[in-house]
Amino acid sequence: MPPEPPDTDPGRLLAELIAIDSVNPDLVPSGGGEAAIAGFCGAWLAARGFEVHRLEKRPGRPSLVAVARGTGGGRSLILNGHLDTVSLADYDGDPLDPCIRDGRMYGRGAFDMKGGIAAMMVAAARATAHGPLRGDVILACVADEEHASSGTEEVLESFTADAAVVTEPSHLEVTLAHKGFAWFDVEIEGRAAHGSRPELGIDAIAKAGHFLVALEELAQRLAQGPAHPLLGTGTVHASVIRGGEEPSTYPAHCRITLERRTVPGESADSVERELTAVLDRLAATVPDFHYRLARGLHREPFAADPEALIVRTLARHAEQTLGHPPAVRAEAFWTDCALLDRAGIPCLLFGVDGAGAHAATEYVDLASLDRVTDILTATIADFCS
Repeated sequence: MPPEPPDTDPGRLLAELIAIDSVNPDLVPSGGGEAAIAGFCGAWLAARGFEVHRLEKRPGRPSLVAVARGTGGGRSLILNGHLDTVSLADYDGDPLDPCIRDGRMYGRGAFDMKGGIAAMMVAAARATAHGPLRGDVILACVADEEHASSGTEEVLESFTADAAVVTEPSHLEVTLAHKGFAWFDVEIEGRAAHGSRPELGIDAIAKAGHFLVALEELAQRLAQGPAHPLLGTGTVHASVIRGGEEPSTYPAHCRITLERRTVPGESADSVERELTAVLDRLAATVPDFHYRLARGLHREPFAADPEALIVRTLARHAEQTLGHPPAVRAEAFWTDCALLDRAGIPCLLFGVDGAGAHAATEYVDLASLDRVTDILTATIADFCS
């Protein structure tokens, strides 16, 4: 039986995706996870002739890879987007009821990033509707990007391509760089004692204050330092502080969790050296200052080659569709582009316009959804021909 003709309305597909709870359970334990939406996407793509692979190293947290095999001799392309969303709590209205007002579709995930998922699914179906291209078209609908990106990591264990497009929302602008991040815990050690015995106690919270001042000074030095042409400078901030047991006891421990946003040329290793230098200086100058530094989750920054073939191909089709050259930009948040780039796959980020990622009201501009779909369709057909 020949495959069904592709759905020509990405808005209709987006509405179906929004209606499925795919909240990341690593963020919200009661979240629906990716199982239901992966199943829906798999059925939709299988009906259109795609070879569907379900990857589920983490039970209940599947990623979906759908492949339109090429005839051979052409370039292969991955289109990557994440299925998971953030919490439904505190959303203004019903987050799973897609509604349209003034050319916008509202609902959790409309912008971040089920709009991108809908665009890449419809584009891939359109580009291959009249027969295979020379190169493989690979759709990676991945789990867990909103937490630790285990989905794209799992996909890259089994799949690769000559290039990739991540369809995170970019306001129809070509995004060629984004920051990375590194999380660290700094444990300041004191000595517990009764509040009436200051000669016995060491106040870990007060000692932590010295580090917080030094951290602010580090942030100021970074802001005044060398800047990346698209991303600016790295940043650092204290995110969480915990310490103390009760009013009448000197606190024995104070833990500060911090985040360091990185730009190309910086890494978790370089950040650890930077923090160690700050802490060692305090240990040498502040009496009874003792610390432990522990590295947490970290992800590399990303910078694309602006002359890469996939960048030039997509930019050309964007200009034809938009009527002007697309803006080139960078993004402060992290995406799975960095993982694809690390795997040796040239990539960029391009997606819809809208607003409200992680906010109480979220929407996608439907005209931009149509334009992104058209641009991706032309890019796939060109690059994989």
